[in-house]
Order: sequence, then structure tokens, then C-alpha cells
Amino acid sequence: MLDGMPCLYAAPGAALGEWRGRLHAELRRLQQDAKELDAVLANPGLATLTRRRLELQRDAARAHHDELRDLLAPLLAGHPAAGGETYLALRTRPATDQGLTTYYPNVHRDWCWGDEENRRSVELISETYAERERPQHMLVLGCGAGRLARDLHEHFGCRSTVAMDFNPLLMLIAARMFRGETLALHEFPIAPKRMADQAVTRTLEASPASPGLTALLGDALRPPFAAGSFDTVVTPWVIDILPDKPANVAARINQLLAPAGRWISFGSLNFSHADPTLCLSLEETLAMVEAAGFSAPDVVEAEIPYMCSPASRHGRRELVVTFCADRIAEVDQPQRHTALPDWIVTGKKPVPLLPHFQMQTLTSRVHLFILSLIDGTRTMEDMAQLMEAQQLMTRAEAEPALRTFLARLYEDSQRETRF
Repeated sequence: MLDGMPCLYAAPGAALGEWRGRLHAELRRLQQDAKELDAVLANPGLATLTRRRLELQRDAARAHHDELRDLLAPLLAGHPAAGGETYLALRTRPATDQGLTTYYPNVHRDWCWGDEENRRSVELISETYAERERPQHMLVLGCGAGRLARDLHEHFGCRSTVAMDFNPLLMLIAARMFRGETLALHEFPIAPKRMADQAVTRTLEASPASPGLTALLGDALRPPFAAGSFDTVVTPWVIDILPDKPANVAARINQLLAPAGRWISFGSLNFSHADPTLCLSLEETLAMVEAAGFSAPDVVEAEIPYMCSPASRHGRRELVVTFCADRIAEVDQPQRHTALPDWIVTGKKPVPLLPHFQMQTLTSRVHLFILSLIDGTRTMEDMAQLMEAQQLMTRAEAEPALRTFLARLYEDSQRETRF
């Protein structure tokens, strides 16, 4: 349990341990940001407006540190760190491309300024649902900060709705909003309109949800429910970002549904996989749904506002796809999702010489050699001469290559790291 919320990861202790590590890293980053801004502010020659802006950013970094620390106190308290061996044993782990604050802007969209987007989302799902019998037991898989799950629960009058996501920051916020609490958090707009918009204190609030709405921590790739548990499964903005074959995702959703249950998908459908055969078009997606034991989906495409913060110059219109399909047949289930191959899990099988590994070996050797030349005294011309002496490339080729490499290295050093 996390602050009274069930944690149904495949390996709860290990998963919470990794999220705890990401939280510590984020808190350290905020402390470092404030420290670096203090150093800049020590310059007596700063312009008045510049000083004011940097002071706002520094104070916001400190305040946000405390906000996250207090909000995620249940994650920090009383939980010993879990070893990575648990992940290996179960071949499961939180996705490395999904940081603790990856979807933090969505929190403010959900519970502060995103009323139009939130309203249109419910309208589109309701339109696609059409004349079907209203859901009684619904699962919202990958619910984020929970606004859509709550709105659908109220709109349909469900007896029970489970709102599930794997990110503890989002789920702790969702749970508090479901209880009708008020929460103060800073928003950091992507493109602030004015100086005061660099960091904006927002009040997140909602009325208490109707009985039957439950917040739950779990992994959509290994959903912790018995077969046939729900009459409706909703997947908002999720099926195209899961690191598994779309057909496997569809088959697992089929299993979660009772006979004649419904699957509702909502989002932009922008599949991004290393395997190009899995980057499905809309037509392929709909065919895949039918192949997974569903009826031909009812589809609605509509443009809605997306992440249009009143404090940001950024915001866009998104052409979303909403479909609803009825479960008409049972299908064979794929093997349980595993994040890691056996040669990593057991350590007893040879590590395969994958093409990517071969390329990485070669590039790493070149990078290591270049980095070994950086001693604080050599110029790029000096380094180019040494690369020519090692017969890596001619001096004429080496100089622009070095400039590109070092520019990228420098730019990477200036970027913020988010966890």
C-alpha cells in the first residue's frame, strides 16, 4: 500500500524502490538548480528585471522541491531500498523513458485549467460509446493524473471504476483529487508568456468523487486483474506508447473484459517502435482490433485543444481518434510481458553480438580516444593532428568532425536532466 492506495506491480518493492531513486534524483536536481541560481544572483551587475526573473526561478525550485518531497512522503517513508535482482527474477521493470515528472504538465491540465480539453474528451468517448448499455465496472488503463477516469465514472454512473497508472506521483495526486482535497503545486510552462509565468503556483482541486472510484498503482503491460473483471476498458493516450506489440496489448485487453465487454481507445495513435512493422496506421490499428476478438470499431475523429496552458505560448490542436469495439470472441493470450531477455536475467547465456552492440563498440572506442585527448591544454587543431597520426581520419576530415562532436558534448552538458 502507498498512502492507502494498493500497489499491484509484479514486483511492488522493487518498483517502488526504483521510483524512490528517481524521486531522490529529481529532488537533488531541484536543489542543484537553486544552488546554481544563487551563484548567478551573486553577480552585483545583474539587470533589475533579470535578477527578478532568476529569483523567481530559484524560489520556485526550492518550493517545488518541498512540494514534491511532501506529496511523495509516502513513497519515501518506511520502505527499504529494493535490489535490482527482483526485477531480474520477474523480468519486469519501470520503463526508463518514463520519468517521474514526464507527464507533470498533465497534472495542471487535469485539475486546474484544462476544462475544455477534459470536457471534449468525455464527449468524444460518450459519442463513440453510442447506444450501448452504460458501463458498470470500468477500468481506465494508464489514467495519468486521473481526471478522465473521474469524469467518466461520474458521466456513466459506474458502480465501480479502477483508475490505474504505474507512476506514483500521478497516482498520489489522482487519489487526493478523488477524495476532494486541495493541492498547491507549481506549474512550469514550456513557453512562459510573461516573467511571472516562469513558475506559477496553481491550486488543484475537485469535489469528492462518487463512491466506487479506486486509484491503483499497477503496470498496463502486466495488468493485475482476473480474466473478465470489467465490462469496459478505457485506454487513453496509451496503446501507442506501450513497449510491446500492439496485438499483444489488444489480446490482454480482450482477456480483461467480460463477454460482450467494450474496449474504448482515445488519443492520437502515434505508434513509435524500433520495428517499423509495429508503427501501425489507423487502418492497421482497426484491423488489429478485429483480429484480437473485437467487432469492427466505431470510430470518431475530432480535433480538440491539447495542453493549452493559459500561462504558456505553446499549446496545440490535436486530431484524436476515439474508437469503441465490442468483445465478440476469446483469443489466445500472448506470453507474459518480459522487459529483459534471458541472457540478462540468468547471466548464464552468451551475450549476443547484436548489430547495435557492434556499432556501439566501434563508436565508443573513437569517443573514448577523443575524450582522452581533452587535457585542458590541447586545441581542436592539436587533437585533429593526433587523430591523423593514429590513421583514424585525415586532419581535414577530423577538424569538422571534432567540432560537431565537442559541440554536441557541450550542449548535452548544458541540458537539464529530468527523472
